[in-house]
Amino acid sequence: QVQLVESGGGSVQAGGSLRVSCAVFGSFYSSACMGWFRQAPGKEREAVARIYIDSMTSNYADSVKGRFTISLDNAKKTLNLQMNSLKPEDTAMYYCAARFVGGSSNCLLSSVSDFRYWGQGTQVTVSS
Repeated sequence: QVQLVESGGGSVQAGGSLRVSCAVFGSFYSSACMGWFRQAPGKEREAVARIYIDSMTSNYADSVKGRFTISLDNAKKTLNLQMNSLKPEDTAMYYCAARFVGGSSNCLLSSVSDFRYWGQGTQVTVSS
C-alpha cells in the first residue's frame, strides 16, 4: 500500500517560482513510476511530468518543458516538482501519483487512468 501526501502549493505572480513536494509512505520499489498531474476547473486532469524510479528517466508535457523539473529525493522518499517562470495558465490543483510497472517506456507513456495511487492535491495559483 502506498500513500502520497502533497505539500508546497500556494499563490505566486507570473514569472515566479514554486516547488511542490509529495511524501511517499509505504512500500516503494525501484519499479515505481511516479508523476505529477494537474487539473484546472472545468478541464480534464493532465500529465505534467513522469519519472521512472529505476532509471530516473523522465518526460514532460510540452507546455512545461524547460520550466518545470521533476526530481526524487530517495533518502527522504519525496517527489518534487520545481516550477519556474510560472504562467497564469499553470493555475490548477496539482496531484502526485504512483504506479508499479516494469520498464521506463511503460512508465513514461502512462496515462492518468494507469496510475493507481493518488495524493489529495495541492493548489497552485498564478496571477498575472
